Amino acid sequence: MKSLPLFAATAALLALAACNSKPAQPDVLDSNPDPMANQLANRAPVELPPAIKAEKTFRCKDNSLLYVTLFDGDKLALVKTSQTGTPTRLTAEKAGEPLTAEGGWKLTGNASNITVSQPGKASQTCKS
Repeated sequence: MKSLPLFAATAALLALAACNSKPAQPDVLDSNPDPMANQLANRAPVELPPAIKAEKTFRCKDNSLLYVTLFDGDKLALVKTSQTGTPTRLTAEKAGEPLTAEGGWKLTGNASNITVSQPGKASQTCKS
């Protein structure tokens, strides 16, 4: 009778010894390789757009309103002449330079005071 539990214990140990405690790495078969893998691996780093620093409504000397979105880095601003109008993108090469756009747009200043030149209008100061 004593040999039956000993035999069962031996069989259980042999069964466990046959198990591999470290599973094999799965075989990864890529039957559909990415045709752009080399181009993506060698691409230039992507620069994220700057975060919004301030969104302000400015009242100008001629009593008009400008809706201005200023971005971190001081090299980008969006200007709208009406609240639902199409924004004009003004950019600068370096921070601190005037922001400009085609057609005669030019903007300088900060989130509380700006000086703006618009196409067909004289330069004027505006306050938020």
